[in-house]
Amino acid sequence: MIPRYSRPAMTAIWSPEERFRIWFEIEAHATTALAEIGVVPKAAADKVWEKGRDAVFDVARIDEIEAVTKHDVIAFLTHLSEIVGPEARFVHQGMTSSDVLDTCLNVQLVRAADILIADVDALLAALKRRALEHKLTPTIGRSHGIHAEPVTFGLKLAQAFAEFARNRARLVLAREEIATCAISGAVGTFANIDPRVEAYVSEKMGLTPEPVSTQVIPRDRHAMFFATLGVVASSLERLAIEVRHLQRTEVLEAEEFFSEGQKGSSAMPHKRNPVLTENITGLARMVRSYAMPAMENVALWHERDISHSSVERMIGPDATVTLDFALARMTGVIDKLLIYPAQMQKNLDRLGGLVHSQRVLLALTQEGVSREDAYRLVQRNAMPVWRGQGDFLALLKADSEVAAALSPEQIEECFDLGYHFKHVDTIFSRVFGDS
Repeated sequence: MIPRYSRPAMTAIWSPEERFRIWFEIEAHATTALAEIGVVPKAAADKVWEKGRDAVFDVARIDEIEAVTKHDVIAFLTHLSEIVGPEARFVHQGMTSSDVLDTCLNVQLVRAADILIADVDALLAALKRRALEHKLTPTIGRSHGIHAEPVTFGLKLAQAFAEFARNRARLVLAREEIATCAISGAVGTFANIDPRVEAYVSEKMGLTPEPVSTQVIPRDRHAMFFATLGVVASSLERLAIEVRHLQRTEVLEAEEFFSEGQKGSSAMPHKRNPVLTENITGLARMVRSYAMPAMENVALWHERDISHSSVERMIGPDATVTLDFALARMTGVIDKLLIYPAQMQKNLDRLGGLVHSQRVLLALTQEGVSREDAYRLVQRNAMPVWRGQGDFLALLKADSEVAAALSPEQIEECFDLGYHFKHVDTIFSRVFGDS
């Protein structure tokens, strides 16, 4: 986790203090469940909670013990025994380290998913507000980076809204898939611990029992979780690149908010750079990169090995913290985005009406001209305009073959900008409902 790209609520989930707190809760709930079924004394379970509930686990002390034991869970249990006393011998009865580690990891991922879902909700709200604001603001649509036909800026944002609505649904499913618990003991057979303990801990920790854990929770669940984060990151990059393009000097239809006192360049005082969306682009690359090792973690040896452990200690915090930061940053970008309708109109007009070429083509075919001939006639008049030699409407009117099929009024009708926006309400209704 890089502090520069981290936010407190998400980083707190991955702190050692929080991890040990979750470990304690898993162990304490398991001890209570064991007491309820008569395996350990109820007084011992009560003592674990009494001593541990408000305890501050000493990270330095646990690290000190681990330096000798070379085992993190044993180090924690040793420290817990220092806090609880003799009754600690009843903690971890019939359990194995993976019961604690895997269940804790999934608790952390569930909590991280809740934050990410809230992040997406905030981004969706910003996208919807700005989309409705610019529902009918004309701008040029581009394919291959080249002017194509008119759209509205609201439609651009509506597309992003629909994409992130899908991403929200994906995150909800990823959260559901990762929300499992394993308290099944060595090789997952429950030989030394009753399945009722797992059910109890699952309920208390907000999880569901893993159907078959083989000592570890199957890593296909984690692979899907991190792959989902990668998809969300890719959508962020798509939106970021759109903003970056629109901010280019030659385009300048929109730009990131530039605050008072902000500096764009150490050398050139005039610069206003799209640094936030460039940053999001880079962060998206990192989040996507964590999906591959998560997939490689699926193939563990037999019932378990720990080749996945070192990977997850890195990608768990890094992927969730980075995506949380990127989503929040994008929400700020959209919320404060500077939008320039006049420049959009200027760019729309830049090609002298060429963006209406398809309407002329279709009008000619409607009047009996073959598609091949219609295409030839329109392109013949379009190419000089492309080279800066004339006005498209004037050239079409002066073309005898075009004039033979279309009256001046029919040609002028093809240049109606509003024609392209007649179904904007339909699209917005599909995206936003009755808003």
